[in-house]
Amino acid sequence: MSWFESFVLGLVQGLTEFLPISSSAHLRLTAAFAGWHDPGAAFTAITQIGTEAAVLIYFRKDIVRIVSAWFRSLTDRSMRGDHDAQMGWLVIVGSIPIGVLGVTFKDQIEGPFRDLRLIATTLIVMGVVLGIADRLAARDEVGGKHRAAKERKTLKELGVKDGLIFGFCQAMALIPGVSRSGATISGGLLMGYTREAAARYSFLLAIPAVLASGVFELKDAGEGHVSWGPTIFATVIAFGVGYAVIAWFMKFITTKSFMPFVIYRVLLGVLLFALVAAGVLSPHAGESAG
Repeated sequence: MSWFESFVLGLVQGLTEFLPISSSAHLRLTAAFAGWHDPGAAFTAITQIGTEAAVLIYFRKDIVRIVSAWFRSLTDRSMRGDHDAQMGWLVIVGSIPIGVLGVTFKDQIEGPFRDLRLIATTLIVMGVVLGIADRLAARDEVGGKHRAAKERKTLKELGVKDGLIFGFCQAMALIPGVSRSGATISGGLLMGYTREAAARYSFLLAIPAVLASGVFELKDAGEGHVSWGPTIFATVIAFGVGYAVIAWFMKFITTKSFMPFVIYRVLLGVLLFALVAAGVLSPHAGESAG
């Protein structure tokens, strides 16, 4: 991998990680469209450490408060009813599904799941799901002619059951094209949470999963055509761009709909199917050397 490729892929990772459009799919597609080798699951997982570092900094006050309360609750019974302490446990519980499924389906994630036809399918299907969830949220927020506005849930109402459902939604993102934020936000909206609550928990829930995945894949970094230098460079680029994107996205969702992302996902999926069907792209483009 050249330094230019690593710069472009780091930029793509930072731009797409927090948007509900799938960063892993865009890394795969960028390489396929450019005629480069597939950067692979290890490169994707490691560069995600950069974007997760952006989450750690952006939500640093929340994270310090939650971690502190969680540790204190281990020895102080009176702290176990504290919302922040409970959030610590809920992040742990919600991380279990992706941990178990990630290890179980590791070979599929690094192989068959990277087929461009599967990516096109998940882009379209999850785009439709996000669109439905977004419309339901909008209907609750504004009400209607014969329907009063409905108050949606906040993170203070999050329990173990919903935490696990969030976790299983996150685990779906093991398939490129699903999108970690897209799946968890869709799940949260369908369960009745506000856009801000669903997005905030989505980002917090991703921290242990992404960091664990990145560390786990470190042993495979530098193998094949991807060397350590470009991988680290891409990770740094992803961090800087990712921080700017997460700051913008958290402001965007407070007043705007997810429909632009829905339309983008569906159009990209249809285009990808058309290119594969026309023979312009092979469904396994770049994989042979990746």
